[in-house]
Amino acid sequence: MEEQAAFLAVAQSYKKAGKIDKIHLSTRPDYIDRQILDLLKQYSVDIIELGVQSFDEEVLRASRRGHDTEAVYRACSLIREYGFVLGIQLMIGLPQDTRERSVESARKAAALKPEIARLYPTVILKDTALYQMYEAGCYLPESHEGMVQTVKEMYQILTDAGVNIIRVGLKSTELINEGTESAVAGNSYHPAFRQLVEGAIAKEKIEEKIRSLYPLAAADGFFKDGICPTITVAANDRTFSNVIGHKGVNKEYFSREYMWLNIRYIRNSSLADGEIFITEEERDEKKKRV
Repeated sequence: MEEQAAFLAVAQSYKKAGKIDKIHLSTRPDYIDRQILDLLKQYSVDIIELGVQSFDEEVLRASRRGHDTEAVYRACSLIREYGFVLGIQLMIGLPQDTRERSVESARKAAALKPEIARLYPTVILKDTALYQMYEAGCYLPESHEGMVQTVKEMYQILTDAGVNIIRVGLKSTELINEGTESAVAGNSYHPAFRQLVEGAIAKEKIEEKIRSLYPLAAADGFFKDGICPTITVAANDRTFSNVIGHKGVNKEYFSREYMWLNIRYIRNSSLADGEIFITEEERDEKKKRV
């Protein structure tokens, strides 16, 4: 406790001097108790994130996390009681995890109404127990495509509940990267994972809108006059890359699957982050079939 207090005193001095705005830390759910929270309150801590990882007991046991869901709920309740901002970190693809279990974890996390969340696909690092399981064939990582679909569902559940997702996937470091010196095994890391997820969400939104605008597109005679309808897809600068997709994958998909449709992609700074505005270009009513 004395060592914690020494570190916290340094952070608090910067906060009092106006050099930082907030003190933000992460810890384990089973490391939260009233003694710890009294200390954190004394030193003006603002945000506490919990490494929950999963709300499934079997996943926690198989991953040797050392805590159970009871510890999670107890810690969240205490953090709320003391008035700290709550963050929840979830890890997807741990041993014994499934898409259904991960999505259910997102639902349970959303029910606790944390202000912030992080979503971390499991990365296999060499010289770890997980790596040994992988080498022995006891653990098989999810494919990037499957992981993107799982995290996409979790992302939408949390954002729909008003939770701010501040990170998706690990940052690249000297050890965690795609290079030859990487400590990552099993092709379990992607440096642009967040864009893959947000791009998949953008693609789904655009496709739903196209299908609602042109429900008769597959019908005979829809193109008999040779007129191709045109739509405009707009997003702000921060969201625009998700609309296009990582390395242009969404743009390529719509070009291939909707060859009968002209799509214009534009930037619109008046739109909010994550907002995609899709409009149909006006056409002669005699030629309009939808």
